[in-house]
Amino acid sequence: MSETNSGISVDLKQIPSYIDHTLLKADATAQAIQKLCDEAIQHKFYSVCVNGVWVTFCKEALAGTPVRISAVCGFPLGATDIKVKAYEAARAAEAGANEIDMVLQIGRLLEGNYAAVREDIKAVVDAVEDQAIVKVIFETGFLNEEQKIAACRLSEEAGAHYVKTSTGFGPGGANVEDIRLMRANVSADIGVKASGGVRDLETAVQMIQAGATRLGTSSGVALMNGLKDNASY
Repeated sequence: MSETNSGISVDLKQIPSYIDHTLLKADATAQAIQKLCDEAIQHKFYSVCVNGVWVTFCKEALAGTPVRISAVCGFPLGATDIKVKAYEAARAAEAGANEIDMVLQIGRLLEGNYAAVREDIKAVVDAVEDQAIVKVIFETGFLNEEQKIAACRLSEEAGAHYVKTSTGFGPGGANVEDIRLMRANVSADIGVKASGGVRDLETAVQMIQAGATRLGTSSGVALMNGLKDNASY
């Protein structure tokens, strides 16, 4: 167990079950994606998170294992046409993705066009209904507190299952304050995913203590090495 100043204990043995083991780089090769899948199996991570082109590959690589597949959608800008975004999500689900990590329409959110943001999210949710859950990426580095709260409300209204901080490609990343804010502004049955900058065990524990129920990271193996070095693990 681990405990920080918050007083909330985290069972370190459960850390792998929080992790979406992530590789979203443009230069990712089949060899690198295979390694990602092998690591996820070895360390019992919750899922791998990949670009849509790799979903079928991951389905084959992970066959017979409990590791799930998360596919990004409208990534990383969120500016894809709504019908294209919904189609992208549907194709990923048909190929074997269990979860869709979509980027909301950031520009529309910034200008206060909340109806467009809600419609965009709902289109993806509807496109994968009964096939995959949907996580909505806010790209919090662009947003003020009011906009983050609005994004929480709009995501839940549209039927999303998770709210998520960042793509890892935009400004900033996950921080404890944003996780607390997001957790406080969605219902208890909506998950909160911390993504962007979760690179070590200490940060992972802090995010979980703040309310994160999933961690998106390309540093999953480093986190596991940190667990091995922790006397309480």
